[in-house]
Amino acid sequence: MMDIRDEKAKLEKHQIDEYKKHPMINLADSINRSTIWNFGELTKGSMLTRILTTVIIIGIPFLLFLISRI
Repeated sequence: MMDIRDEKAKLEKHQIDEYKKHPMINLADSINRSTIWNFGELTKGSMLTRILTTVIIIGIPFLLFLISRI
């Protein structure tokens, strides 16, 4: 029983370390887990596609925030 807990703890620690090294992984995981739309399709494609998708996903709420402050 302790071996299973130790393995889970190691896996969680490894995942947290990966998120710290690559913070965009956390965003990608969150989008992929979305149940409203199929965001998994957004992460497929070339690096340019991924960059543009990220800019759009972050940029739209930012623009809405700026517009609401005017």
